[in-house]
Amino acid sequence: MSEYTSKKALLKDVAAAANVSPATASLILNGKVDAFPESTIARVRESAARLQYRPNALARSFRSQKTHTIGLISDEIATKPFSGAMIRGAQEAAWKAGHVLILIDTEGDAEMEHAALMAVFDRRVDGLLYARMHHQIVMVPSMVAEMPVVLLDARDPDSSLPSVVPDEMGGAAAAVQHLLEMGHERIGYVQNTDPVPAAEERFTAYQATLESAGLTFDESLVVFDSLEPGGRSPGVEQLLARADRPTALFCFNDLTALRAYQSARRLGLAIPGDLSVVGFDNLETIAPWLDPGLTTIQLPHYEMGRWAVEHLERMIKGEHLPAVQHRLPCPLVIRESVTEPGIYEPATTE
Repeated sequence: MSEYTSKKALLKDVAAAANVSPATASLILNGKVDAFPESTIARVRESAARLQYRPNALARSFRSQKTHTIGLISDEIATKPFSGAMIRGAQEAAWKAGHVLILIDTEGDAEMEHAALMAVFDRRVDGLLYARMHHQIVMVPSMVAEMPVVLLDARDPDSSLPSVVPDEMGGAAAAVQHLLEMGHERIGYVQNTDPVPAAEERFTAYQATLESAGLTFDESLVVFDSLEPGGRSPGVEQLLARADRPTALFCFNDLTALRAYQSARRLGLAIPGDLSVVGFDNLETIAPWLDPGLTTIQLPHYEMGRWAVEHLERMIKGEHLPAVQHRLPCPLVIRESVTEPGIYEPATTE
């Protein structure tokens, strides 16, 4: 190992190795090369690479007033296995733009969130992603307004901050439309009990899509997924036990669809032969592994993370952007849980 690489190389080391002044080395390494011959530029860059020189990020941030870091504060994104795509999308976009992402989960604790915000402010991050695991309306701390901020999978009540969320209504409409196109007319809906925007918007789209197809909305086909011990969902089982039961179910999410599978099988109903099922989320830990594989709606986690950072980068650069409320499409993922009513013949193996 050379005398230079045995310790952290300094700018003066690069300058000495390239036989130039520290000022010349600094200008060239910062991209100001117009005044220097190609041979000098190449010599400085080669010396910096050989010595593994890294500029002092703290000193550079004081000069530029930028730290090249972005904070991401959420309730529980980092601790939920199915939200990794959101982090990946944000991280890849940040890295491409020359930023490092600092991620802090607060587990929904207000004191921890305040401490996390103070921490990222103390580190002088260039911008902030204020995120939630599930699409919801949030009261954003006033201190957030002191820097560029984008809400990720969340919206503020007065839409004063830019945000990105899933197109819940578009996704739900696609799910119900798929069932209609397969010939189903009695389509039940298994609703979530939590008062969140996703629940309201998916139900609204379910009802509107049926009515736009000329079908009368039947409130008795809507049940709540009230979970009981043993994984039982009494509302779903009562709905499926009716003589005039629905031929298909649209479920609020994939976990609800999983319990619908269990309820159907307890009643001796085959999926999709007796009952077609569509979920929402496309959870990698559930949807592909159900038997049969679950047709569902994809939440655009990766795309939301990427869009949020790209929009934030524009704000960091000083662009004056409107507080856009951006909704990303939720595409239909077709597997084997849906068929036309009454004609299913299971595959046989020899």
